[in-house]
Order: sequence, then C-alpha cells, then structure tokens
Amino acid sequence: MDRELIIDSRSSDVSIALLEDKSLVKLHKEKNNNKYSVGDVYLGRVKKIMQGLNAAFIDVGYKKDAFLHYLDLGPQINSFNKFAALCQTNKLGRITMENFKLENNIEKTGKISKVLRSGQKILVQISKEPISTKGPRTSAEISFAGRFLVLIPFTNRISISQKIKNPTERKRLKRLIQSIKPNNFGVIIRTVAEKKGVADLDSDLKDLVNKWTLLTKKLTLAKPPLKIASELDRTSVILRDILNESFNNIWVDNKILFEDIKSYIATIAPQKIDIVKLFSGSKPIFEQFGVDKQIKSSFGKTVTIKSGVYLVIEHTEALHVIDINSGHRVNKDNSQETNALQVNIEAAVEVARQLRLRDMGGIIVVDFIDMHEAKNRRELFQKMKDEMAKDGAKHTVLPPTKFGLVQITRQRVRPEMNINIVEECPVCGGSGKMKPSIIFTDEIENNLKYLIHDQNEKKLKLNLHPYLYAYITKGLYSMQMKWFFRFRKWIKVKSMPSYHFLEYHFFNKNDDEIKM
Repeated sequence: MDRELIIDSRSSDVSIALLEDKSLVKLHKEKNNNKYSVGDVYLGRVKKIMQGLNAAFIDVGYKKDAFLHYLDLGPQINSFNKFAALCQTNKLGRITMENFKLENNIEKTGKISKVLRSGQKILVQISKEPISTKGPRTSAEISFAGRFLVLIPFTNRISISQKIKNPTERKRLKRLIQSIKPNNFGVIIRTVAEKKGVADLDSDLKDLVNKWTLLTKKLTLAKPPLKIASELDRTSVILRDILNESFNNIWVDNKILFEDIKSYIATIAPQKIDIVKLFSGSKPIFEQFGVDKQIKSSFGKTVTIKSGVYLVIEHTEALHVIDINSGHRVNKDNSQETNALQVNIEAAVEVARQLRLRDMGGIIVVDFIDMHEAKNRRELFQKMKDEMAKDGAKHTVLPPTKFGLVQITRQRVRPEMNINIVEECPVCGGSGKMKPSIIFTDEIENNLKYLIHDQNEKKLKLNLHPYLYAYITKGLYSMQMKWFFRFRKWIKVKSMPSYHFLEYHFFNKNDDEIKM
C-alpha cells in the first residue's frame, strides 16, 4: 500500500493528512498550544468522590473536572501514590525504582472511597480528551508508549501484542525484554517489535525509563494542577504508531517542522529518513496533493462515491446513523439482489473510511440496502470486518440484522473531526448555502455520465452562468473538448446571464429540461 503523510503547517495549527493509495483516510488538526492531549500526565487534586458512580472528579486545571473511575485506578495505585508522595516531600533518599517496595494491589471490586480522599494529590494521565461538555477522562495507571514498547511502572509483568502470532518469536521477545528490563517496570511489547534486535529494544526501553525518571524529578515541590509530562505532538505520534515499510513520502511545508520530523525519524527509523521532504511549491500543499478537494467531497451530511452511490450521515447525542443510497448505480442486467450487494460492498469501503477520517466513535448504525439472501449478508459482514481491520481504533462489528442494519462500536478518545464544507453563496451574500465549488465540475461530469450511459440521452445541452461557460469552453483543449473525447458526444453549452453563479440545467433534444 502506498502511504503518504502531508503536513500543512500554519501559524495557528498544523493539519496532518494521511493518504493511502492517494485516498484521504485520516485528517487531524492540531493547535500549537493544544492541552489535555491523550497521554499527557498531570499532577491533579481530588475534587469530589462520587460513591454512587464509584468514581472521582479530579482538578487538572481544565474548566471541567476530569473523570476518574475506580477501574481506571490500576491495581498498583497504592504504589503510585506512595512513590509520588515521597517525591513530593523529597524523602526518597536512597530509594530508587529498583529497590522500591511495592504496595499490595487493590481489589477489582473495591470502593474508590477506600483508596482516595477529597483534597488528595494524585498523578493521572489523560486517556480521553475533553469532548463537548465533558471534561477529560483520566487513568491513574501511568504508561509511556515508545516505538516498540510500552512502559508501565510498579509492575513486573511482560505482555506481548496478540498480533504477533509466531510462538517462537513471542518467546524470544519475552526472554529478551526480561534480560534488559529494570525491576518494578512492566513492559508491553508492541506489534512493530517483531523481529527487532536487542539494540533497538534496549534503546527504546532506556528512553522510556528516562522519561519516567524525568517525571519523578518534576514532581518535587510541584503544586497541583500541573502538567508533569507531555505526550509527543500528534505528528510524531502518527509517525511512531503507523510508520512502516509502506510509507513512501512525508511532505512538510515548514522548514522548522521539516527539521524536527527529520530528527525524530532519525531516532525511530534511520533507514527511512530520506522519505521526509520539504515542499516548496507555489500552491498550498493541500491543494497541490489534492487533499483540499477530498476534504470538500468527504465531509458534510451527504458523501457521494464516484459510481453514484451516496451516504447520508446523521449525528445524534446517542449515536451516529449512516444511510446507504444507490443513487444512479443500477445495472439493468443484474437482479435487484445482485445490485443491492454490489452497492453495499462499495458502500462498506466508504463507511470504514469515513469512520477513520472523521474519527467517529461510540455507536454507529449503518442502514444498508436490504438483501434477502443469507450468503449476501454474510459477504457484506465479512467485507465490513475486513475494511474495519485497517482501523487502529478498538471496534466491534455486528452481523447485519434482518432489516439490513449493521451496528458498529468504535473507541473514541478525541473529539470527532468535523469540517464545515458549505460555502457562502456569492449571489445572496451568505444568507443561503450551496455545494462546494471545488467539486462542481465533478458533479456535472457525473451527471453527464449518468444521462449518456444510463439514460441513453442522444443529444444534450448544458445551460449555465457566463463565468462557468467560459471556464468550460475556453482554451485549445477545453473541458468541453475533454467531454467529447470521453463520452463520444458533443455537449452543447450555452451561457445564461440570468443564472446565479453555480446554477446549471440540462436539456434534451426537444429542449425539455431534464430534472436531476
């Protein structure tokens, strides 16, 4: 798979687009002063104990108190609290992590009121960013993720990613980590660690241990609420988690950020340093790589696929609903069941892409076109699972119901990516809305294809605004000429000064308007 990362750096934020085979699958906008990101560690103060919820609210400096459930304390919470208290009062002395005596683990079914009290200082890590009216969700089980390993203090357990299937490799990795791991540090071995040597793993482990050591030093005399440690910026997180051999290019339009990324790549994958490239074109970087156009066509309530199939995406407080419509995609030679299957299979690919692109989480209900044959429903279910397997977020896909509904749950740790793609109308001065002009000609071409191929219209006339008339007809190799070579028909185009800017209509050989 061909993967490219396009990074658009501006004064206020950084936009990161991940392209797979030139198709936009992930978009992230990061503010330069972003706080309360997933992975950030804060020294907070217990504000309120909620015994009914078996949870506590923690003051971490955000306008809404952070939420901490008993199950997110982690079994080693007593060890964390004791060590943090020693750091705070500067009473560690000769005590180090390796000779620190661990406290007993807490019970899984215990009460939070027996572990925490109001006003107590506590070290927490952001596990879910603030979303809507909710404050951040936190965990007291601190962990640090590296390229190959995840470090968890106050435990000696070694876990291995389930995606590493080879039993011999699993044993090798476990023995290797056991030989280099310091006492009182647990390690999760990530999938990318497969077949890596001791030098790579040892370097990654030392970096993570140093990060913990730096955190403990900052704890001395620190007063809550205070950020103690930061997760990598989002660009580096994406590179750390998804960089592999299939990555071809990383394009950056900012020299400082270019040098930072190149330096980071040199530490995690020196052999890939040449893929980082500085963009110096005259056009904006997103426009040059076609990202702007894909953003305009991929966000919004209605998303159209090239074949004419379209999705209608609705958001409610409780769940997201996606409705599948066949649009113009009907093959007269196939049965209704076959057409429904083809549309559903094509839509499943786009649904999976939309979930990744918009980072939609929670409950998603997809209303596919009804299919009566069980084998077709099984094929759709398998296709949906295969496409969702490309998604790094935790998710569950249920089989289609007899009503054609597929239910999906997807982990959400960040606010959903939502971009307003509707442009202000140049005629009414913003009182009305219209489709984005950047995909306007694509819409006309799709309609032409439908009228000529599916409706078998012999003669067509297109009436539109003078500006668009000039855009389509002027030039030696005009768009009108391209249509002629593509459709083997000459499309007559007429300028209509009375039309508003993006208004157009098709007429048949009898000069009757064709309703679209």
